This record gives sequence, structure tokens and C-alpha cells, in this order.
Amino acid sequence: MSTSGFVPDNSNIKKTSGTPNLFFDSKNNVEFEKDADNIIYKVTSTQLPAMVGGAFADVYLSSGHIREPHWHPNSWELDVIVSGEAQISIVDPDTNKLHKFNAKAGQVVFIPMGWWHWITALSDKLHMHLFFNNDQFETALGSNMLRLTPPEVYQLSYGVAADKIADILSPIDAAVEIGPPSKSAVRNETNTKNSTITTSGNRSKHLKPEEIVINIGVKNMKL
Repeated sequence: MSTSGFVPDNSNIKKTSGTPNLFFDSKNNVEFEKDADNIIYKVTSTQLPAMVGGAFADVYLSSGHIREPHWHPNSWELDVIVSGEAQISIVDPDTNKLHKFNAKAGQVVFIPMGWWHWITALSDKLHMHLFFNNDQFETALGSNMLRLTPPEVYQLSYGVAADKIADILSPIDAAVEIGPPSKSAVRNETNTKNSTITTSGNRSKHLKPEEIVINIGVKNMKL
């Protein structure tokens, strides 16, 4: 019998073995910690072996922080806002549309299995409960995809110079989980406001709100 995934009944619990462990303090299993206000706790069947078919994460974020873009290959996700406010962004792979949901305490957002998504804290103290329908759910992080993909693949796929993309992405030397990384948490807003771009006609103009700038470390990548 499989020890992970979905089980429609309690067939994983044997009467002859006595009552299984039914209690665990999520604070005893830290999935990732950036600081005291930005931390993720996780409970799976590793902590509660009888909890086959489901898992839980307790997430805390502060304003200006983000649960980086990622997806879960083997589980859907249900996000429940406990306190504060979050913006949960999801890319629908069927329609190729980006959906953004601003959710407050008591509201929920559902993320289908395998869909690209991220969570941004809109309040100073955001607390969320995340539920998954796989007791050993997997997570594919955007930071790992970016740093582990060879630069020449970006050039071949998108026409981006391999040496330039390698330089831009070089500060991402580990999984981020909760961004921004500490070394780039302080952003120079003055430089950002005064930045310019050059169009194909060699005309320089100030950045507009709809233009995208990715800030990684001290480098800016304009899209």
C-alpha cells in the first residue's frame, strides 16, 4: 500500500497497532526561515504518519516580502487567510491569463495542481494556513529554475544574450523561498525612479508603471 498521496478511508491505520500519533506542534518543523516575521512551518506525514493524503503549512510574511513564484507538481493548494491581507497571483496555463486575488482574514484562494503562483504580503503582519491534498507534496521554486537553467538555453529559447542573463542571474546562488533575499532587501528607490530606458529609435524616456523591472541584487533587468 502506498504511504503517500490520497487515501479515501482510514485503511492506513491498523487497529492492532494502537492509536497513532495525532498531535504535533507545527512550530517544531521549520520549512524555511528568513527572520522572525517571515517564516514557514510545515506538517506532513513525516510528522504525523497517519495523515495520509494531506499536509499543512503555517506561513508568516511581513510587508514587502513575497513567497516566491513556484508550483506544486503533485498537489493542489488551498490558502486560508488567518490575519492580515495577501495578494495571491496565479497563472492559468489553459487560458494563459494572470489572476490576482486580494484576500483578507476568513477568505480563501484555491490553486489547482501544477499552476504557477506566488503570494505577496499586503499588510505588515500576514498569517496564512495552507492546505495540500498530498502528504508529501513537492514544490518547484522559480529561483531554482532560473539559476539551474544554463544561460545558453535562455539565448536559444528567447534570444537573450547568454553572458548578459548569466550576469543578471548570478546573485541567485540558492533557493529563495521568501524574497527578497536579505542582501537586496533594501532597494534604492531614488535610482529606480530616475532610471531610463532606450527605445529602438534611440529615444530615452522615464520608466512607466506598466514597464517591468526585475531587481536582483544591484542589477536591473528590464522586460
